[in-house]
Amino acid sequence: MAFTSHALSHGAALTRDSSGKPSLLSRFFAALMESRQRAAEREIARFIAANGGKLTDQIELEIEKHFFDNTGFRR
Repeated sequence: MAFTSHALSHGAALTRDSSGKPSLLSRFFAALMESRQRAAEREIARFIAANGGKLTDQIELEIEKHFFDNTGFRR
């Protein structure tokens, strides 16, 4: 997940075909990245809701640990 977010945040360009439209592979990749981003946001929202509904420093640290250490926090 971190790699994909990194690639998108640093302006990864879509490959264009001869008509100037993004290629099929580029559109597929963009759709995949959007889907993964939405899934991550849903998972974070569920975690926050399950832990009182407030984003505290401790909750933020656990979220960061999950996404950057890839250890997971599902209970």
